[in-house]
Amino acid sequence: MATISTASLPDIVFMLLFFFMVATVLRTEDEKVRLIRPEASELYKIEKKHLIRYVNIGIPMDKRYGTEPVMQLNDAFSSPEMIQDWVISERTTLSESEQSKMWVSLKVDQDTKMGIVTDVKQELRKASALKVLYSASSRERTGTIEE
Repeated sequence: MATISTASLPDIVFMLLFFFMVATVLRTEDEKVRLIRPEASELYKIEKKHLIRYVNIGIPMDKRYGTEPVMQLNDAFSSPEMIQDWVISERTTLSESEQSKMWVSLKVDQDTKMGIVTDVKQELRKASALKVLYSASSRERTGTIEE
């Protein structure tokens, strides 16, 4: 009885491994705050997503951290005063030619009051991070304005 050749088995395993490594998207951070994004009709997508850094603002999912909205930078809760240091460290992860092109996306829960958002925006201004995006869910246009 002839045996089945397994000489090509390592090649097949390597091709499958390579495929899954290329096709898999890894999540870089866990959202630790509740984020129900507000809806908007005029949205656009950013093509160069590697230039975007995210600030999450919402109520913590873990009730041990309270019921008031907090800010999450990367994987940790933070205060608005930490934004300047965070912006500097995030810029260093980009190449020198792209550092001035960095965007900051604010992912804010729809029930969050504007006080903390205003504090975050003020600190972003101090850090010269002036390219700010607001993350929102898409909805249909509600109609036209008649005069």
